[in-house]
Amino acid sequence: MCGIVGCVGAENAAALLIEGLKKLEYRGYDSSGIAVFTKDGIRVEKKQGRIAALEEKLAADGYPKGTLGIGHTRWATHGVPSDVNAHPHSCGRVTLVHNGIIENDYELREELEREGAVFLSETDTEVAAHLLDRFYTPGHPVEAIAAAMKRLRGTFALAILFSDDPEHLYGVRKDSPLIVGIGEGEYFLASDVPAILNRIGRYYLPEDREIAVLSRKGVSFLLPDGTPAPEKEPLTADWSVDAAEKGGYPHFMLKEIMEQPETLRAAIGPRCAHGVGGILKKELPDVSGVERILIVACGSAMHAGMVGKHAIESLARIPTEVCIASEFRYQNPILKKGDVVIVVSQSGETADSLAALRLAKEKGTPVWAIVNVVGSSIAREADRVIYLYVGPEIAVATTKAYTAQVALLDLLAIRLAYERKTVTEERAERLFGAMNRLPETVRLVLGQTERIRNLAKFNREAEHSFFIGRGQDYAVCCEGSLKLKEISYQHSEAYAAGELKHGTISLITPGTPVVAVATTAALLEKTVSNAKEAGSRGARLLLLTRKSLKPRDTFYRDLLLLPDEEELLMPVIAIVPLQYYAYCTAVERGCDVDKPRNLAKSVTVE
Repeated sequence: MCGIVGCVGAENAAALLIEGLKKLEYRGYDSSGIAVFTKDGIRVEKKQGRIAALEEKLAADGYPKGTLGIGHTRWATHGVPSDVNAHPHSCGRVTLVHNGIIENDYELREELEREGAVFLSETDTEVAAHLLDRFYTPGHPVEAIAAAMKRLRGTFALAILFSDDPEHLYGVRKDSPLIVGIGEGEYFLASDVPAILNRIGRYYLPEDREIAVLSRKGVSFLLPDGTPAPEKEPLTADWSVDAAEKGGYPHFMLKEIMEQPETLRAAIGPRCAHGVGGILKKELPDVSGVERILIVACGSAMHAGMVGKHAIESLARIPTEVCIASEFRYQNPILKKGDVVIVVSQSGETADSLAALRLAKEKGTPVWAIVNVVGSSIAREADRVIYLYVGPEIAVATTKAYTAQVALLDLLAIRLAYERKTVTEERAERLFGAMNRLPETVRLVLGQTERIRNLAKFNREAEHSFFIGRGQDYAVCCEGSLKLKEISYQHSEAYAAGELKHGTISLITPGTPVVAVATTAALLEKTVSNAKEAGSRGARLLLLTRKSLKPRDTFYRDLLLLPDEEELLMPVIAIVPLQYYAYCTAVERGCDVDKPRNLAKSVTVE
């Protein structure tokens, strides 16, 4: 979940490293640091806090001058955020940065201490530095890296400098993301493409345990035994530089909320280009024989899976389960012939989801992936991949990737139903048309921003909020509640509306905000009754419903009306105002919207 970057051959390594780290700060911002090869050797500068604090230190101390270096922005796992625990870490002739977790660090630390090693930090990363130095023989860096990898358990992406080798930068990964970028006479390592997007045209994706060797002359890849790795084709960095910038918006999250009409069009359009019978044909040529689906995901992607479950079961009548990835991988799941596992992940690097994918494949179960990042680990290892095509998502709290995930699961449900003939052709065509209208429908919803902003002002001082809904509206509530709590730090919970009175209603006090989502006609009366129960205890009720379902009585304090559209697609439409509601609440409360405390964008550790 940390971000790493490295460069060689650049005119000013320090400035490029800082620039790259700023674009990786969504991966962690507890501390940051750089190490640059200067004429006097490797100079390390690091500082607790945001990258701005490191820049202040460099402005005072002077930027190191050199064309080879590494950098790191930290999301703390082992050891509190501090200058000492910040990366890079050095031992003897080795200086490195690390993304991931060394699971056997305590065992290795004890072993190394018995040999006389003295540790300065609490981090697992310093253990890796000591281990590499123990194995290092001058002139043989690859052998040292290979030997250290045999002893390290866990996940890691490492960028490594050796003090007696001023010409080379080394990188290696195991279950953590790492790319190797190709620029004009310069080469890069990074955790993610946006960090170096403005400097590269193409990039490589090293396989697990391949060792990347970068110099001013080029890039090579070696296997742990020192032999050349199989030749690989570079990928094109086709995201625009503007897509990774704020574009005049105060926050990335707001930009990404407002981009959703375009990103939905990018996700839906190519899959609907050949009519209802051609939905997802390129990605999934054959969907026959599917008897059960298990959607495996974490966080917001899991909430997308909840919506997908409802759509698939409602339309295609295929039993579908939604599994939290971190639970799925440890519960010895029962998988049988006819099952398909669908892994949903924005980054394609989510550690628990990747482990769940591998478990499913070990059991012989086909795996389909819905991911955003082309060439990510999950994308490479899945049997079939459906890409989101929404461009880089920088804000920690997902918005445009989430709505694209839901839209693609809806398309999958329509495709399965159409082929299984569990819906009439007329209904399939009607849903197909609604999917194509979805981007414009979301654009209409975003026209209510001023109204939503005013509602958020009333929510600013609240200590608790509750979201209630039934059926697919409950899934919307789960995501809406998560958005609010993760960026505004307001305690918030989502409940199936009928469960509110089974204990939780005791927490409702006068003025407590309760958001009731009611877009499903058959469940409207039940949800309204539950909302009234909360209102009778003094809750400040916000009702989110479709125009055609607006109740006659005004039991609510506030009302947001959504355009009428196919009921099955309402979760995509309904979540958009809740995303903006959470955003405005966080701004009103003075929170750092794009970098909420304790969170990182890509969860690459367990």
